[in-house]
Amino acid sequence: MNLKDRKIGVLMGGLSAEREISLRTGDAIYNALKVRLGYNVCRIDADRDLPEALKKEGIQAAFIALHGGAGENGAVQGLLEVMGIAYTGSGVLASALAMDKEFSKRIFQSRGIPAPEGTVLNKADYGPELIGELMRKAGFPFPWVVKPATEGSSIGVSMVEDSSGLRTALDKAFTLSERVIIERRIRGREVQVGVLGGRVLGSVEVRPSHEHDFYSYEAKYTGGKTQYILPPEMDAGALKLAHETGLAAHMALGCRGATRVDLIIGDASKVYVLEVNTIPGMTETSLLPKIARAGGLDFPALVEEILKEAFLPAR
Repeated sequence: MNLKDRKIGVLMGGLSAEREISLRTGDAIYNALKVRLGYNVCRIDADRDLPEALKKEGIQAAFIALHGGAGENGAVQGLLEVMGIAYTGSGVLASALAMDKEFSKRIFQSRGIPAPEGTVLNKADYGPELIGELMRKAGFPFPWVVKPATEGSSIGVSMVEDSSGLRTALDKAFTLSERVIIERRIRGREVQVGVLGGRVLGSVEVRPSHEHDFYSYEAKYTGGKTQYILPPEMDAGALKLAHETGLAAHMALGCRGATRVDLIIGDASKVYVLEVNTIPGMTETSLLPKIARAGGLDFPALVEEILKEAFLPAR
């Protein structure tokens, strides 16, 4: 069957903290498929009635435009598999691993893929008396990065310069996750690598404005807060290593379709993987589309390539 004969649902919105970004991603994908490419497509807000909505609309393929929560952690992917509906992006296990920063880090370390050293703190074990013990046992100096184990878009992330800011950062992260990741902060250049269909599309360096200490939620989604360098301004050898590391992280988690791998390039061009995003932002100004466009793939063509990946053999 021709793909344009199938009923495609763009799954967007959802119930996570990243709902608004997902709606923007979903609208851009819908417009590319419907208006610019002529597909038979509808928008579906992925709330608790998602199974009924999929049945009612007669969806034959799902373009997942969800960010965070059940849309990105494998839950929606599992539902679609049970319902026999093809879908874009990574499968259940890869989605779950990539969304969970603790377990993805374990995979990277087992494969020799460099990631910042860190530790995990469970909410059930957290209390004011634990902070001193945590600082003694961490084994690495400040500054630290404190972040929820299962959120994206830099939501709940704090940069902690010394012990005075630690409790506030932990309290913030624990409002979003039962586990918190504490890592040694690597100062360096933030580079994002785009992967599609098992190949590197390219990369972009992000330089937040001076008012932002890192590529935060505000820096990501507020116009004029970040400078984007395409391609990153670094020597060919360092860029090649960044691309190889990004692809290795994608493959280590068993991802497929499109991903965006977030890296930090530290001293001596050492590359560290921060995370793999299995459903990267897909507005026309998001990073993956920027990377694709720089490589000659415009936004509608990128969307169509991602859709085609949904129909390749088993995950």
